[in-house]
Amino acid sequence: MPVQAPISVGPKKGLRLGGRGRDMGSKGPEYTNPSIVYQRDRGGHYNLHNLPILTSATLGKSFMHHSDKDPIIAVATAAGRGGIGILRLSFGKALEAQIVGRLFGENCTLKARYAHLLPFLGTDGGVLDRAIVLLFPAPHSYTGESVLEIQAHGGPVLLSLIMRTCLEKCRDLGLRMAEPGEFTRRAFMNGRMDLTQAEAVADLIDAVSESAVQAAGRSLSGEFSNAVRDVDGNITELRAFIEATLDFPEEDIDVIGSEKVRTRLVQAETGIRAILENARQGQVLREGVTVAIVGSPNVGKSSLLNALAQEEVAIVTDIPGTTRDRIEHWVSLNGVPVKMVDTAGIRTTDDVVESKGIERTLVEIRKADVVLHLKDASGLIRDDTEVLDKVLKEVRHGVPLITVNNKVDLCESAASGGEIAISAKQGVGLSELKARLLEVVGMAATTDGVFMARERHLQCLKTAAEHVSRALLLIDCDPMPELVAEELRLASRALGEILGETTTEDILGMIFSKFCIGK
Repeated sequence: MPVQAPISVGPKKGLRLGGRGRDMGSKGPEYTNPSIVYQRDRGGHYNLHNLPILTSATLGKSFMHHSDKDPIIAVATAAGRGGIGILRLSFGKALEAQIVGRLFGENCTLKARYAHLLPFLGTDGGVLDRAIVLLFPAPHSYTGESVLEIQAHGGPVLLSLIMRTCLEKCRDLGLRMAEPGEFTRRAFMNGRMDLTQAEAVADLIDAVSESAVQAAGRSLSGEFSNAVRDVDGNITELRAFIEATLDFPEEDIDVIGSEKVRTRLVQAETGIRAILENARQGQVLREGVTVAIVGSPNVGKSSLLNALAQEEVAIVTDIPGTTRDRIEHWVSLNGVPVKMVDTAGIRTTDDVVESKGIERTLVEIRKADVVLHLKDASGLIRDDTEVLDKVLKEVRHGVPLITVNNKVDLCESAASGGEIAISAKQGVGLSELKARLLEVVGMAATTDGVFMARERHLQCLKTAAEHVSRALLLIDCDPMPELVAEELRLASRALGEILGETTTEDILGMIFSKFCIGK
């Protein structure tokens, strides 16, 4: 029978199960998290689903006001049992000898980027593990600081003990637990990567499809950044040319009327909009698309979900109203993550539970990126125009609505006027439906060359494009050149925000807070 109990790690013996008051011989402060649940398996072993020392809450304090110069430590591998568990430390080069000496002995010298097999001793001098230890001296490391990696065996309790031992041995040096994303944030602050590359690190970890992995890899390698820099360089050079003529009015150069200026402005706007289109596709790969399957009861909505998922996700019966609540399932369409949402059939009913399900259907329609309106092509179920009216009232402006005639295997004529004919049961027409879905979300073409992007990137690109467009309009109105230069300055500022060159501290905090601890 599963045993659920909180656990805490103390300074010596290190393990406490049960309640807050029962200790197994440790003294001094304890790092507890009563909300962590551990379950004992059939062999009597504990499944440690989390580490009690891996969050700021378990240490009883917040790290939000610590210095970004503090030495930091975190587990870099996922929680749970594994062959190897890695702890990562990052610190200033001046602390290199002290930290290595505290952890592995005063006479220990580590060769840069060389694997050393060393015993790791606890605070009582006993061997906790034999670990592979690597030192990456500043500035040639992930963070730009000196980085120390301890590759131990991947037991959760063992990693927790090594973590606590490191914190205790280096307490007076200021060593603390890293905040989420702090290693990558330091890499950004130390110029090891720009902000789009830093965001790509998280996107690479969170990628749910092969296409998303490839897109995140392109952003991490700098393809997104380089495209933005190329356009920004063009704008900056053009702005410098305009401002130079303002500084020397005696030259009497008609810069605004120059065809060269107009041509380069058009090139800049075209370049920004090309990046924007690529970024839109990247955002779809990152966030996915939500598709709501709606229609009357028993038209085959659950059958369609099962056919697209290629497994029995939803229960299918001949009884109308079988689906009472929404059922979600992620599928991959040509590498694009799509969340299919099966919903309760829309009809007039006195059943309280079914009515609640229909209300949730209307909510899903309002939230969806694409709506599939499923109809019965066989004619066995009456074509309820009231259903379509209700659907149309809930669909957000600009959201595609695709009408799909299902059960074509039961009739001769099927679809007309842009409708798609399918048989969810027989698999007929599903390829056409998938192609239409990709088309309406702008992903019909190949994803080769697409880089990962976020909503903030799209907003910055839109802002930059708008300012360049205004500069073109100002040229036509023959105004003062300084107004054109100002629009170009604002466009350049928006592009700089993408790379983190003009980004506020609040935005940086929001971005890196969503990273996992240890990255």
